[in-house]
Amino acid sequence: MRQVDHFIAGNSPAATRKHKIWNPSTGEVQAEVALGDASLLDQAVAAAKKVQPEWAATNPQKRARVMFEFKRLVEENKQQLAELLASEHGKVVDDAHGDVQRGLEVIEYACGIPQALKGEYTQGAGPGIDVYSMRQPLGIGAGITPFNFPAMIPMWMFGMAIAAGNAFILKPSERDPSVPVRLAELFVESGAPEGLLQVVHGDKEMVDAILDHEDIAAVSFVGSSDIAHYVYKRGVAAGKRVQAMGGAKNHGIVMPDADLDQVVNDLAGAAFGSAGERCMALPVVVPVGEDTADRLREKLIPAINALRVGVSTDKDAHYGPVVTPEHRARIEQWIDTAEKEGAEVVIDGRGFSLQGHEDGFFVGPTLLDRVTTDMESYKEEIFGPVLQIVRARDFEDAVRLPSEHQYGNGVAIFTRNGHAAREFAHRVNVGMVGINVPIPVPVSYHSFGGWKRSGFGDTDQYGMEGLKFWTKAKKVTQRWPDGGGDGSNAFVIPTMG
Repeated sequence: MRQVDHFIAGNSPAATRKHKIWNPSTGEVQAEVALGDASLLDQAVAAAKKVQPEWAATNPQKRARVMFEFKRLVEENKQQLAELLASEHGKVVDDAHGDVQRGLEVIEYACGIPQALKGEYTQGAGPGIDVYSMRQPLGIGAGITPFNFPAMIPMWMFGMAIAAGNAFILKPSERDPSVPVRLAELFVESGAPEGLLQVVHGDKEMVDAILDHEDIAAVSFVGSSDIAHYVYKRGVAAGKRVQAMGGAKNHGIVMPDADLDQVVNDLAGAAFGSAGERCMALPVVVPVGEDTADRLREKLIPAINALRVGVSTDKDAHYGPVVTPEHRARIEQWIDTAEKEGAEVVIDGRGFSLQGHEDGFFVGPTLLDRVTTDMESYKEEIFGPVLQIVRARDFEDAVRLPSEHQYGNGVAIFTRNGHAAREFAHRVNVGMVGINVPIPVPVSYHSFGGWKRSGFGDTDQYGMEGLKFWTKAKKVTQRWPDGGGDGSNAFVIPTMG
């Protein structure tokens, strides 16, 4: 059986614990990954400490050249990466290409690190006094990433951290760890020193070791909200800088004037793409008014029934299996719960079986109507191919629903009315807003981050927010007196004139 090992500078000890890696399309165990512990992390940190100071002293142009070469190598190996990703995660290969590409966009931004690192300068802040600032790396950073984007989210993190001068230790999900290891291999091929980017595998034991290690200065996390909150509290208690992105329950508001054909097309991808295993999926649609709801439902039913579920290599499939048998059972349990709570199961994806792949972890597309805000199935994240219809009375109701939900990651509004869109975007209590855009993930030179239980910490991912997270600002006040020794050049604090 194929073994997936750690990627650290030096020899890894023999693994005493392992975790199985499924092929979600077939239901077979295809590999095992070694699970590390605190002593393995110590080795990775020691290697990072050796190379980080020299890397930080390397001028930003040279660091950028490594990022450029890494970008080229990832593009050259993109098909291999996408196929490997799809085989362990289950998303179709085309979707896996998107996973890699969205990560590359942040690498492209990191290639411009010389421009992004420039500080501020004020001449003559006081008599003969100039003030300037510089951004310096923190030292060693760590990332703890989820299973659903095993290429994109690691590149979101280590691209910015390393370009800014840090060393980085990545702990990816043990469910699909092969792509992160391959990315680390390509990073060394790009000219980076060994030990600058390392990959350690593990479960909670490794997470706690990262959060407690005194030489790791900052931790970035993406995962479920309960774990994000845990990571944030424990990391901050250990004196670390922490950003922890949690779960989501993104709403799609459909105004009466919306183009429903376009809305249905957008929902098919946003709700069911990647089997709904995305924190930026759109699992709740909120039509405003009963007439809008009835018209939308009528159009949704044939569109959802036309979705093709297939294995990850099926070029015609709209989405593939979910990641593990446990996750499939959890999704179907949420559908059971919604039905018991009074939701109408319009299209039922439970018990879905794909001919020839009966052991795969497939869940059919599911549509639930008459969902209300008091239902647990509405309050919590399902993270599967399930779309819920929550009917809003009016515009005020549509603003209130996502604003009062415990999650505040993303929201979208579909309308032709510019005033309604502007008012909604201004008032809704959610971190990322799409206007006629179903998945409002910001481009790489902006920043990604949700509110409420979707994000813990005060700094977002990538863009300038990401750069600020992985650096610390040093402020310098300088004066070069003429000399003379008579006290005429006595220092005067700038604010005192």
